Amino acid sequence: MVKPFASSADLGEKKQSLEVLAEGVYALTAEGDPNVGAIEGDDFLVCFEALATPVAAREWLARLREHTDKPIRYLVLSHYHAVRVLGASAFGADVIVTHEKTRELIAERGEQDWASEYARMPRLFKDPGSIPGLTWPTATFSDRFTIDLGGGRGDLVLQYCGRGHTEGDLVAWLPERRILFAGDLVESQAALYTGDAFHRDWSSATLDRVAAFGAETLVGGRGAVARGEEGVAAAIGQTRDFLTVMLREVGAAGSLKEAFERTHRALEPRYGRWPIFEHCLPFNVSRLWDELHGVERPRIWTAERDRQVWDELQA
Repeated sequence: MVKPFASSADLGEKKQSLEVLAEGVYALTAEGDPNVGAIEGDDFLVCFEALATPVAAREWLARLREHTDKPIRYLVLSHYHAVRVLGASAFGADVIVTHEKTRELIAERGEQDWASEYARMPRLFKDPGSIPGLTWPTATFSDRFTIDLGGGRGDLVLQYCGRGHTEGDLVAWLPERRILFAGDLVESQAALYTGDAFHRDWSSATLDRVAAFGAETLVGGRGAVARGEEGVAAAIGQTRDFLTVMLREVGAAGSLKEAFERTHRALEPRYGRWPIFEHCLPFNVSRLWDELHGVERPRIWTAERDRQVWDELQA
């Protein structure tokens, strides 16, 4: 049986749930679709992630506006992938913040990634004609960027934890609330996408730094909000286990095809029913095969290369 390419056949709408995590702290989850969030400052908003198109973003903002009418001062983007950034124009933010490596990746491969992700996940691109072009940050940082929320609300700390899902992932940390927006460095009951990853760094030092925050609520890139110390530890542990199994199985394989088959066989019993597992695994294994064979930085994904890898491994 030939499997449909990536998520091209995933056309059913996902139920969105807006959750109030604490006073003035919001998360929108959607059954394995990309999560987004927002944090209220004294007289402004910080939004986290932008979705794939301005039309999709405006739907999220309409729900957020049922809770707050504060203007959006900051839009924080956790990394460069198209489904996270191309809806940015809808926010009208004064400042768009990314890690400095994310800006470099947008310049290097943003156009190709846009075409690649649109072909892989067309349902997420609601009215793609509404996208005005690539999203460019107006502020970047290398280690830490702190936003004073004012009015006794404390700080929002944007932190780089090391190479992981991409070269430039950041997390957003509310220390007084112990709430962490982790982007795609952590998934909760959702499979990982690692096609642009640094698996060895991510599975070790980077996740160690994420765990060290001691979050009591964690919003991952996809999946349900993780609550309580045990729930947060489980989400981080699932992410680490997924990566560790991939490293073991791909490292033991003698060919790319064998690497895919071994990895699928090892991961499928636990993760196979989780969102985007089948979609992501060929791209994940291809990147890790490269990484273990001396290709330090991920090769650029294009729509053409996507199809080649899919046909070789998954079809």
